[in-house]
Amino acid sequence: MTPWSSENLSSRAFVDPYAVLPQDSAWTASAQSRDDVDFLLPPPNPAHRIGYTLDPRDQRRLALHATLTAAGVPPMPEDRAAIDQISALPDDVNDVLQRWLHHTS
Repeated sequence: MTPWSSENLSSRAFVDPYAVLPQDSAWTASAQSRDDVDFLLPPPNPAHRIGYTLDPRDQRRLALHATLTAAGVPPMPEDRAAIDQISALPDDVNDVLQRWLHHTS
């Protein structure tokens, strides 16, 4: 097995399969037919959003995950039970806990 070396990469052509799209593809034709070629997807339509809200306990759980990660303590899989128990506590307890974690980082 020969080890890889970056000394002489100029002799090899760099190939990026996503750099150029084939001109005959349907995606390219539809993008070229639009005036705003810079935007590949249309902006989301608020009327088509799903009307679903998270349970407050789930919101607290997600906020706790984010706060722990931002504080440099990413939750481990075995921490799930503890995070679920903490998420069941009232909002004010979770707010204080998150404030403490924000001040540690």
